[in-house]
Amino acid sequence: SSHPVIEAQPSESTGLRAMVGSKMPAILLLLLAPCVVAVQQGSEVRYASNPIRKVVTMLQDMQKKVTEEGKREEDLYHKFMCFCKTSGGDLDASIEAAKEKIESASAELQAKIERKAQTEADLKEHGASRAESEETMATAMALREKEAGEFAKLKAELETNIAAVGKAVAAIETGAGGAFLQTSAASLVRSFAMERAELPDATRQELLSFLSGSQGEGYAPQSGDITGILKQLGDEMTKNLGDATETEDTAIANYEALMSAKKKEVGTLQAQIEVEMERIGRLGMEIAEFGNDIEDTQEALAADEKFKSELETSCKTKTGEWEEIKKTRSEELLALSETITVLNDDDALEL
Repeated sequence: SSHPVIEAQPSESTGLRAMVGSKMPAILLLLLAPCVVAVQQGSEVRYASNPIRKVVTMLQDMQKKVTEEGKREEDLYHKFMCFCKTSGGDLDASIEAAKEKIESASAELQAKIERKAQTEADLKEHGASRAESEETMATAMALREKEAGEFAKLKAELETNIAAVGKAVAAIETGAGGAFLQTSAASLVRSFAMERAELPDATRQELLSFLSGSQGEGYAPQSGDITGILKQLGDEMTKNLGDATETEDTAIANYEALMSAKKKEVGTLQAQIEVEMERIGRLGMEIAEFGNDIEDTQEALAADEKFKSELETSCKTKTGEWEEIKKTRSEELLALSETITVLNDDDALEL
């Protein structure tokens, strides 16, 4: 037999909309429409499964699915917000560490720059001191060579004159004064007596007269006049040679002491210069490394600050979006719940 209620109704979809009311979304009415058509197709539908029950079951499945999706989205939202909180804290720590590193590294960099500048000033000073010491040694060496040459010349001259005077005294004392006057030694003694001997004029004149042969062979050496004068000249020259030798020895000792001290000073300065040159090179490398490290840290800091700003914006946006999603889902679940309630009504199930 056919369904009496369906046959009595000119339009079942209109009756269902009246039962559900204005709260039921249009999409749900579309879902119910095939069921109404199925009821209209024949009386056999009455003995099949109730089509509204199927719709209710489908709506309940939808309700369960929406609830489960909401739970998953809520879990994801909480995870995201946890990420916002933990990442924000990590970023704050990273940013603070970067700022502290930049401050510390900048202070150390400035200290290295100042130390390098001081070392360069020390290097310049020590280089000048070394050059001064080397110049002093060069001057002392030149002076020593000059003094040594002068002493060698004086020594040779004095030794020659002393030897000539000795020959003259020996010749006179043996009666060979006339023969001596013909020798080169006599000329040397005569030149010394004329130019360098410290003698009274009368004594000098007497000696020169003998050496020139003016007194002839009649000179009596036993009188000792000329012999005494010559011995006096010999003693004077010997003393001069001794004084010159002592002066030379003192000059040599002073020169050697000066050279020893200056060489030691130059060695010390050279060692300092090498250390300072190495330090300047090392500090130059460290300054470059610190500068690069500070630059890299500043770039990383800027990136962290930018990411933090973007993260804060994203987290705030996500919160707003989540509130809107929750609202929409609540409205969906409410509509589903109300529709299910309406369809579960006894009158609806009797259609």
